[in-house]
Amino acid sequence: MLACVAAVAIGATGVTDRVEGDAIDRSFTHRAPSVPDDVAVIAIDTRSLDVLPWRWPFPRTAHARLVDRLHAAGVRQIVFDVEFAQPTPGRQSDDLALWSALGHAGGGVLAATETDAQGHTQVLGGDENLRTIHAQAAAAAIDVDRGGVARRLPLQDGGLPTMAVTVARRLGVRVPRSAFTSQGAWIDFAGPPGTVPTYSYADVYRGRVPRSALAGRVVVVGATSPLLHDLHSAPTSDGVLMSGAELQANAVHTALAGFPLRSAGSWLAVLTAMLLAAGAALLVLTLRPLRAAAGALVIAVTYVVATQALFAQGWIAPVVVPLIALGLSVWWSLTAVLVIERAERRRVTAANAALEHAVRERTAELHRAHLEIVRRLAYAVESRDGETGAHVDRMSALCELLALAAGMGPQYAELLRHASVLHDIGKLSVPDAILLKRGQLDDDEREQMRTHALAGAAILRDSPSRLLQVGELVARTHHERWDGRGYPAGLRGEEIPIEGRIAAICDVFDALVSERPYKRGWSVDEAITEVVSERGRHFDPALVDAFAAMASELHALYALSERQCPPGTVVSPGSRAGETAAHSRRR
Repeated sequence: MLACVAAVAIGATGVTDRVEGDAIDRSFTHRAPSVPDDVAVIAIDTRSLDVLPWRWPFPRTAHARLVDRLHAAGVRQIVFDVEFAQPTPGRQSDDLALWSALGHAGGGVLAATETDAQGHTQVLGGDENLRTIHAQAAAAAIDVDRGGVARRLPLQDGGLPTMAVTVARRLGVRVPRSAFTSQGAWIDFAGPPGTVPTYSYADVYRGRVPRSALAGRVVVVGATSPLLHDLHSAPTSDGVLMSGAELQANAVHTALAGFPLRSAGSWLAVLTAMLLAAGAALLVLTLRPLRAAAGALVIAVTYVVATQALFAQGWIAPVVVPLIALGLSVWWSLTAVLVIERAERRRVTAANAALEHAVRERTAELHRAHLEIVRRLAYAVESRDGETGAHVDRMSALCELLALAAGMGPQYAELLRHASVLHDIGKLSVPDAILLKRGQLDDDEREQMRTHALAGAAILRDSPSRLLQVGELVARTHHERWDGRGYPAGLRGEEIPIEGRIAAICDVFDALVSERPYKRGWSVDEAITEVVSERGRHFDPALVDAFAAMASELHALYALSERQCPPGTVVSPGSRAGETAAHSRRR
């Protein structure tokens, strides 16, 4: 009984919640995936971002045409996991096009993340506008448990029913309030990421998805590209993140099925804890210690198997508290018998501590090796251009310093330092004849040289590693210019990710200071002056100001490597401009 009380008390503190969540996740992963036939995802994926002629966010006229395509395909309900809370600046006709398309399609459910005190939103002009076209705004919230895993769906958020609840009610499906506790209702995930049928936004927009693939389904339109940062941990993901759109699709599938997963109730945790604790105590009283422990293990395994069987029937039974009760009962019952083995136990404990230390050291070593491989890959790229890796080291160090000066946190600034070494990885695709040419490049050669930005981004694309995701941003955008005259996308101002804006300054600065086959190195002060002269044209003005304020740090960094002009050399402004232009044409 004491073991049962202690286990229930431990569970009541919440410290076992994360482990209990992991046990539920294992139940999902042990269950075979089941492809749902009532939902589908229209994915705003990386390919859609690449092939469609707009930058994100897409114009609402594009969404309007997508709605027309979906309506023509006979979908059951359209759900947008994309918020339209603000009107399109200066383009009211775009908003009207989407509004009209939804009205023609019989309405839809639109995501909302902000409501007023009465639960009203400004999605597509407000609730009255939505009612006119039989559409509704719904809360896009998904509850995240301890450990950052999305497992449950709240009934409402901010006074609005959640999207899955709203879809079910619109389709005449009863939503049982009994499925919702204070922590929400369990989402019955169909399987790991990719289980829900998914079709590219670009393919649907262009009419390349057959009607049979979408007819009769609830379709959720939302972001799946890692570039749009809407990825989450799910019980079935097993280390692979699930897009927010697929999360919503699983929630809709669950709501349409009447929320088949239910918690068995706290009373079951108490009852099973009592039974398992009593069984363990009986084993210790009737068997020798080792056999009693083995018997307790059999009881534990049997109980875990039973909870998996209950899960298959739609019941989530408590796992951790009953097993804690079992363990405590065995431990307390065996304490008297095991006192004489205390010394041996201490030795085992010390060995475990040493093993944990070795594991931590090995983990740290693997992390260092990961970074070392990335850096040496960058060195290999630079070596093709006649460099030794010094440019990579200095440029990445500059990126970290500038990121800190711009207000980034130390951890992200360090991540940017490691990621920025890959900024020129795309040069692997540039022929040696162009990369090593000592003279000026002609127009064709310069265009081929410029392909290295997209080539580098393609090499790093779609990686689950945060390091390589940031590396892709830097590789793709470090040659964009503040005034929009850069490449490969001609981004302007803050359309350029801050990682690319930082890398642009640091790459150009170190290139100016460095000796190259086609130019000599500048002094630190001259290079700073050149960077400042490009403020508001090539570079972000705020970052330039922060960079100029780092002059003392730049001198310290380049104290051992800065190459000065030969004594007596006179450099005119015109010749400096020529070197700058030559450098720019080669990059």
